[in-house]
Amino acid sequence: MNFRRAVVIVLDGVGAGEAPDAQDYGDVGTNSLGNVAREVGGLKMPNLERFGWGYITPMEGVRRVEDPAGAYGRLIPTSVGKDSITGHWELMGVFLTSALPTYPDGFPQELLDEFKRRTGYDVLGNKPASGTEILKELGEEHMRTGKPILYTSADSVFQIAAHEEVIPLERLYEICRISRDMLTGEHAVGRVIARPFLGNSAETFKRTTNRRDFPLDPISDTIMDKLVASGRGVYATGKIDDLFAGRGITVTSHSEDNHSSTMSMLEFLEKDFEGLLFSNLVEFDMIYGHRNDARGYADALEAFDSRVPDILARLRPGDVVMVVADHGVDPTTPGTDHSRECSPLLVFGPNVRPNVDLGDRGAYSDVAATLAEMFDLEPPTRGDSFLAEIQQR
Repeated sequence: MNFRRAVVIVLDGVGAGEAPDAQDYGDVGTNSLGNVAREVGGLKMPNLERFGWGYITPMEGVRRVEDPAGAYGRLIPTSVGKDSITGHWELMGVFLTSALPTYPDGFPQELLDEFKRRTGYDVLGNKPASGTEILKELGEEHMRTGKPILYTSADSVFQIAAHEEVIPLERLYEICRISRDMLTGEHAVGRVIARPFLGNSAETFKRTTNRRDFPLDPISDTIMDKLVASGRGVYATGKIDDLFAGRGITVTSHSEDNHSSTMSMLEFLEKDFEGLLFSNLVEFDMIYGHRNDARGYADALEAFDSRVPDILARLRPGDVVMVVADHGVDPTTPGTDHSRECSPLLVFGPNVRPNVDLGDRGAYSDVAATLAEMFDLEPPTRGDSFLAEIQQR
């Protein structure tokens, strides 16, 4: 049977062991899944386990079941970099030959000068920081001076925080649009992010739900673009819309937490469409990985596993599910940055051949190549399809 719907679920930051070039990134020994499982005394993931999850990388508590019901392997990253945009783009067939810029020491003075020239604002901060901590540190000064708070992180981001009663939302969004236009060439960051907040003091400041991202456009057409051009549907949940600048998407449900993204995914699976459902679950990275919270990371993995039966109940003949990642962020390491890791690859569905060892694949973009063959689209410039290996004979 031909596949009609593909469901690609990205467990953001859930790496499956160091990539072959991990030494170039200072990430030798990282294994987000394996190290977390060891740190917490074992993972309980019985639903993914039955499809072959335990074959991907050694994980304490996860068995290598006899005759797994799915196909399993790993994807090796080939783009330069280890952030969310780089990983997601490669999964969809777009490659970066140089890393998106990051700013561990803050943004250079020439950028700050140009920012002031274009917006009229001096800034506070200008350093990597936790979004909640920098509000405690600089929120009151921002309210006194009216200067926006500029900060970054381990990701390629230019984040601007402002109190909604000091710099109104539309003005903050305008400042971000100006910044997006400004940040080109060597300073073409992956995302400019508006970070509005409310509150009266360092103890009460809280970010609001009015965040808005201004992402970099993909540098070439993705498989998503090609699906839409062919008349198929592309349904997106989580932060997929931000990572692809809204391109190649027919319906989106943006969310910032795993539960909401999963609920949207289940809702979309109830619909009758041909094409792709592309879902991102961000909490492994955003909440637990960067904060070195191995227990929280493990709990989030087990929570996702508990929803797998809900996904299975909504699958139809011709559906295929691929569980992957975009990079690692091993919470057991001393640092809080992303890690250069292979992605897990777990494939299952009503018409997927059981007990198929897909091995270590040559690129994340093997996913894009498989989708291209599945839907008879132009394949990406890099990547090998595994469609023939997973189709039932």
